[in-house]
Amino acid sequence: MSLFVKFWGVRGSIPTPGHATARYGGNTPCIEIRTDRALLVCDGGSGLREFGVDLMRRTGKAPVTVHMFFSHPHWDHIQGFPFFTPAYLPTSVLHVYGPPKGDHTINDLLSGQMQSTYFPVDFSQLGAKVMLAELLPEGTDVAGVKVRSKALQHPGGSLGFSFEYEGKRVVYATDNELDLLLPDKPRAGQASSEAPRILPAPIVEFCRGADLLIADGQYTDAEYASKVGWGHPRATTLVDLAAQAGVKALAVTHHDPMQTDAEVEAKVADCVRRAALLKAQVQIFSAREGVELKLA
Repeated sequence: MSLFVKFWGVRGSIPTPGHATARYGGNTPCIEIRTDRALLVCDGGSGLREFGVDLMRRTGKAPVTVHMFFSHPHWDHIQGFPFFTPAYLPTSVLHVYGPPKGDHTINDLLSGQMQSTYFPVDFSQLGAKVMLAELLPEGTDVAGVKVRSKALQHPGGSLGFSFEYEGKRVVYATDNELDLLLPDKPRAGQASSEAPRILPAPIVEFCRGADLLIADGQYTDAEYASKVGWGHPRATTLVDLAAQAGVKALAVTHHDPMQTDAEVEAKVADCVRRAALLKAQVQIFSAREGVELKLA
């Protein structure tokens, strides 16, 4: 039995189609996690449309059940939902998990973007059965996958998710400004230091021993100097987290919309150099649309 991960959207903030982003992709966040028994998806950015098209190609007219985990309701993480083909089919069942926003559930927030002011099809016209699902503090069983969640550091809040199946574990932690959790918080304009960045125990333990950590690494060190407090970390700080948590592989995602493919590669190369500096035994790569991984 295996756990599969496929990247459908890896860009942050806003979709960025074009030649400069063709290699790694311009769709906003959407990650598929699949076992022989369950189909799960993390976030519903513009990549969710492509995932829905592919899912219909795979299943034909067969009913589908999808467990949808939303880290938070910022638009780049929900904007693909109105274009998710299975949501329009009466044979589909969508279990929706995510953080509340005040008195509003994630269902309220998904339906809000489909009001007539913003979209021509109302949420009530969806054919699928859309069910609000609960995340239990001790962990939630989803067709044999143990799912845990953790609050992350982001304006308005964000949730990270841990998915464990048959001894393999994937952690998805986006929109998480790790640098604000450091004891010596970086200040705007401050030069980067090569000293180890010690992360708090709760976030380290949440990621402990993960086979794959998929994490927000939006900024280079130079970019972050003017973006402190914007809700995203230096990509290189992910390396410190991975090293301290004993993570086996790190996929850097949520790339800044201003970064070209070449700049994404340079950013990840900086991460690889930092891993060498820290003597961290972790495989590091850039998340890229269309890539599928098998955790056997």
